[in-house]
Amino acid sequence: MNDSFFLDTNVFVYNFDAREPAKTQRASELIRSAVGSKRGVVSYQVVQEFFNIALTRFAKPFSVREAEDYLSLTFKPILAVHSSPRLFLEALHIQAQHQFSWYDALIVAAAQQANCSILYTEDMQHGRRIGELRIENPFR
Repeated sequence: MNDSFFLDTNVFVYNFDAREPAKTQRASELIRSAVGSKRGVVSYQVVQEFFNIALTRFAKPFSVREAEDYLSLTFKPILAVHSSPRLFLEALHIQAQHQFSWYDALIVAAAQQANCSILYTEDMQHGRRIGELRIENPFR
């Protein structure tokens, strides 16, 4: 593992949630750090989940142009883990061993595949370790 960190989808969603200003600020800090330091990582799953929400469920959904800009400026520099049979096999083992949902297991497998030391998410147990990967809820 190295000093890279993985950002789960909820970090990107909170970046646009005016109802939660503290979470919005923390999400913005994490995203700026991820892109600026080149230590942040996401997987295709995160991009897909985010755009599903941003295009359909935001109070003011993204336009195609806004989505294109966000993809280019935010996701492209940190998109490092692609779907693959290896990723799916790892996720299957993580799901079975740790009783995670399939999508959470995919996130953990992607973070491990990218050799991240931290997975930032509010969807899993804060402080839990899976191998060398530590799960942290950045909104606590």
